[in-house]
Amino acid sequence: MFSKLHHIAIICRNYEVSKKFYTEVLGFEIKQEIYRQERDSYKLDLAFPEGDYVIELFSFPNPPARVSRPEAAGLRHLAFEVTDIEVTVAQLQQKGVTPEPIRVDEFTSKRFTFFADPDDLPIEIYER
Repeated sequence: MFSKLHHIAIICRNYEVSKKFYTEVLGFEIKQEIYRQERDSYKLDLAFPEGDYVIELFSFPNPPARVSRPEAAGLRHLAFEVTDIEVTVAQLQQKGVTPEPIRVDEFTSKRFTFFADPDDLPIEIYER
């Protein structure tokens, strides 16, 4: 029925802060940026440098808060695969991001950790 994940949509509280985080800290490339005047809203399409995987980053005036901790009902977290988790953690730390301690998945024996975006959305990095 489905062939692949098309995109992930994220609504942020502070567009400029989140735009900087996803592009300068996480390294996503801007595919398209649109300002929708009738909604006083930005839509920023982001992709991995090597592919077409897209995050849609939206801004809206005064978005309501949403519970986003991993154990809340709804979206649990975003997860990105990395080749070397220690190198990735060091790169994040150099950019002011503080990930949790690295853990080991008890079923796969793979290493992973979490950190948060500017709106406290949990993001996981999972070693290949």
